[in-house]
Amino acid sequence: MRRADSEGRGPVRFGPPSPEQGLPVLPGLASAAASAAARPEGEPLGGGSVLLDAASAYWGRRGLAVERDHVVAAPGAPPLLLALTAALGGDVLLPRPCPAWWAPQARLLGHGVYHVPTPAECGGVPDPYALLETVRRVRAEGGRPRLLVLSVADDPTATVPPPEVLHEAVEAAAGEGLHVVSDETWRDTLHRPHDTVLVGPAEMDHERVTVVCDLAGPFLPPALPAAVARFPDTPLGAVLRARTLDVLTALGASLAAPAAAAAAYALGEPDEITGRLTAAVRLHARVAEAAQHAVVAAGALARPPRAGRHLYADLGPLRPALAARGVGDAQDLEDFLGARLGMPTPGGHRFGDDIAALRVRLSTGPLLGTTPEERLASLAAPEPLASPYVVRALDLLGSVFADLRAEARRMEPPR
Repeated sequence: MRRADSEGRGPVRFGPPSPEQGLPVLPGLASAAASAAARPEGEPLGGGSVLLDAASAYWGRRGLAVERDHVVAAPGAPPLLLALTAALGGDVLLPRPCPAWWAPQARLLGHGVYHVPTPAECGGVPDPYALLETVRRVRAEGGRPRLLVLSVADDPTATVPPPEVLHEAVEAAAGEGLHVVSDETWRDTLHRPHDTVLVGPAEMDHERVTVVCDLAGPFLPPALPAAVARFPDTPLGAVLRARTLDVLTALGASLAAPAAAAAAYALGEPDEITGRLTAAVRLHARVAEAAQHAVVAAGALARPPRAGRHLYADLGPLRPALAARGVGDAQDLEDFLGARLGMPTPGGHRFGDDIAALRVRLSTGPLLGTTPEERLASLAAPEPLASPYVVRALDLLGSVFADLRAEARRMEPPR
């Protein structure tokens, strides 16, 4: 069984993932961070009471009541997932594709990493039957599968799994004794919140699910990295939290006081935070929808985006036209589209997908403008698709894909 996937021939360059990068920091966030920076005491490792209470209240408003002694904070999601993986031990199972930063945490620890195909209707979660088969094979090879990481608002594919699909995956994981880490960073970025049902695995299994949220995605600027984790309210959950804290202590992974104060402020969801998030979600949703239309019109495939700030496209139907341009795999596709669009377009192999498949993740952030001023203007525009910067970027995207479609038609045999 394949334990590792191609990492690509060059460095991963993902570029600005959101319009918040380079924008002025919101006044309340800036004030909270500045006040904390002036205090002599630092933030306790794992988060202080103010931050942990704010995280508890945030989850409580979403139907996941939790006390502060079942919450941990860290300076970003990668060290938090690293600590969780080390605390659990054993091999890790991930959906294919998955966020690019998940697998390195386990590989750094020397743990086996196994990708499981996702169902046809969504990404973010493994197909339950494929999960059971993968677990069986791993154990037959002498492995110890212990952890399944999944996402209910997926990063690469921008999809949200239907509750019944998620339930089957969580049930299969529980039956095999796997602990589930649910990355719910983008759960508050549903493009059509009234039409999309988002249910987290912690609502289905109260004993074997830890929830992780990276606040530097939707809530905080990248300069203030912070993430929080919600552990099960069980004896095993308490043990896992304690072990996770031990690993964070060994890593020296404590939050900076300004980041902790900003995180606590943001988790309180004041008007300025929710207002900007609402505007950003509206903008990304409209741009992602327009980008998906351009991709599909060219004859490529892409699931309708439901959350987050990306679009995952499969250009397999355009393979002959791409081959004529020297594109034979996902790395070639990354280079080809990146050069023509003038923005990072990481191939699917960056997310654990097969390098031979012509898949690529397109981010909506770079389509909003190239400077902080342009991105701020796009964010403030009454009609997102009327922003001149968005229009220009979408026109370029459409022309690149239209050229590929035209080439594919020229190569079709005469009828």
